[in-house]
Amino acid sequence: MSENVRDSQAPHGILETVIYCDNLVAAREFYEQVVGLPVVSVEPGRHVFFQVGPGMLLVFNAKATENSTVRIGDQLIPRHGSSGASHFAFEILPKQIDLFRKRLVNSQIPLEAEIDWPGGGHSIYCRDPAGNSVEFATRELWFDD
Repeated sequence: MSENVRDSQAPHGILETVIYCDNLVAAREFYEQVVGLPVVSVEPGRHVFFQVGPGMLLVFNAKATENSTVRIGDQLIPRHGSSGASHFAFEILPKQIDLFRKRLVNSQIPLEAEIDWPGGGHSIYCRDPAGNSVEFATRELWFDD
């Protein structure tokens, strides 16, 4: 497949990132108060959704989404869920590294790792209330621009 065809037919980005957490109250506190994300939608016991720049972080309680169906008009949203810790990364600017390190430390969130990548970029890792691996990384980790 040529480069131009691949670029024109590929998705433009990730619209949603989904993680699962049994304690949505703790998840809301972490992502809203520590990370600083605005809450978009809450359904107690089922989900809490946050805006992250032009995308969304969806935090679901897997016990609710694995066993119940949701209808939007006459369409069903497929059941879904996951168990065990997952991983995702927030993009931060190089000038925000100290800010996020301080936020985590001040909130008594242990830093699991902090890495200066050989090819460029910097990452800070911690765990959210569900044990998911949360990374705060500069764009240079993956991209030269």
